[in-house]
Parts: sequence; C-alpha cells; structure tokens
Amino acid sequence: MEYLVTMTTHVPDGTPEGDIQDIRTREAARSRELAAQGHLLRLWRPPLAPGEWRSLGLFAADDDGQLEEVLASMPLRVWRTDESTPLAPHPHDPVGGPAPAGQSAQLPGSTEFLTTFVITVPAGTPAEEVSVTEAREADRARELAEQGNLERLWRLAGEGYSLGLWRAADADDMQEILESLPLYDWMSVPTTPLTPHPSDPLLTGA
Repeated sequence: MEYLVTMTTHVPDGTPEGDIQDIRTREAARSRELAAQGHLLRLWRPPLAPGEWRSLGLFAADDDGQLEEVLASMPLRVWRTDESTPLAPHPHDPVGGPAPAGQSAQLPGSTEFLTTFVITVPAGTPAEEVSVTEAREADRARELAEQGNLERLWRLAGEGYSLGLWRAADADDMQEILESLPLYDWMSVPTTPLTPHPSDPLLTGA
C-alpha cells in the first residue's frame, strides 16, 4: 500500500547547530536505507514559507502500523509531526505500482506537480454523457503518460477524489495539460509545485 506523508519539522529553540547537522546526516542515511528496503519511494519539498521545514514523501508499507514503524525509525521524528494519506490504486495509473528509479526522468529540466482532483458531475447530466467523457478521460490519461507528463495517479478517500503526480515545463504548461482533460470542466484541481529533495531516491539512485 502507498501513502503520501506530509512531514513537518520544528527544531526546538536553542538547539546547537552541530546537533541539527548530526540528525540531518543520520536522517539522510536512514532515508537511503528505507529506499533500499522499498519503503521510501520518493521525497519532495513543497513551497515553503521563510523558516519552514517541511517535506512530502511517498512511502510503501503493508498497513498503517508498518508505516508508523517506518516513520518512527527516522531520526528527525524527534522534532517532526507526520500526516499520512492512504493512496488507493487508480485504474489509469501509468505505473500500477511503486515507480522504479528513473521512471520520472522522462522530461529533463521539467518540474513535478501534485494535483488533487475533485470531480463533481453537474446534476442532471445524462449517464451516457458521463460514460463517454470518462472514456475520453482514460484515453487522454494514457496519452499524457506516454508523453511523460502523467507519472502516477491514485484514488483518495471520498467520491470523485484522486491524486496525480505530473511533469511539465512550468506552471503554465501544467495548466494547459489539466485543461486538456475531458473531465476538466467538472473538476476543481488544487496544484502543488514540487522541488527536488536531496534524499529523494530518484536522485540518490537508492
């Protein structure tokens, strides 16, 4: 099972810089171990406010209990709070399982984005129209995956909710991609740009 984990770190005031660097070094080493074990799949930094220390991680675990064991084994957990979101398989996911190393390197120089899709079909829309639009959406998802734009797709809890991992040249390109989706007119799509994290398994080759 896969999880998206938001990890927020609050270093206590007055902590010596040497202690901070020691834990960060041990955290990087533990991240490499977890990647080698198949638990840490990806790691990113979302947009941050000044002084904010937060990361997003894609993890794999058998269940919530094992995920907690994995997160608790990370040195930064002494200063960190974790918020996990379980991710369910999506029929249009290009990978259909944990992405192998190098899967996301199809568009050099591009930026990754996370999108949360909330689909609300207007009341009174004929069932046939919904079916046709959903079929076109599946075709478009396959096209975008083949082009290297759509990397992963998961279902979230709640009717019509899903999460996507994408690559695009920039925010404008990402918006054009979203607007090309047949279901776009029925969607709200919060989008989060991602920047590389130095311990991301894709970069470390773990």
